[in-house]
Amino acid sequence: MTIKEIQEEIIDEFSMFEDWMERYEYIIELGKSLPLIAEDYKLDENLIKGCQSKVWMHSEINDDKITYTADSDAILTKGIVALLLRVYSNQTPKAILEADTKFIDEIGLKEHLSPTRANGLVSMVKQIKMYAIAQQTKLTN
Repeated sequence: MTIKEIQEEIIDEFSMFEDWMERYEYIIELGKSLPLIAEDYKLDENLIKGCQSKVWMHSEINDDKITYTADSDAILTKGIVALLLRVYSNQTPKAILEADTKFIDEIGLKEHLSPTRANGLVSMVKQIKMYAIAQQTKLTN
């Protein structure tokens, strides 16, 4: 699936919920299905700066596609990162860099987070894009 198709799927899923409590519960459930990051990658250098809670993220490239793994010490944050990885993992660096993040606004996520969590969300997206830049650079060299 393309990034756009995955984003549309997420928008559809979120539109089924009546209120934000149900959406939060859904995000927390998503976090429980997050593929766990190897303990070897839970290093300070893999911590995302700007997040209120601890979020570790790692990326690898296989067959020109980036696979992200992550973990967090907070259940809601874990769900948010799971949502982002669902969109951006197993995509090419080029597709990741060209993708927009409008789906985050369309599901109303940023406006229903505390300011520090919203900043963390922006930092996670930024880190995903930074990994894509780094991986794309490796591919073109």
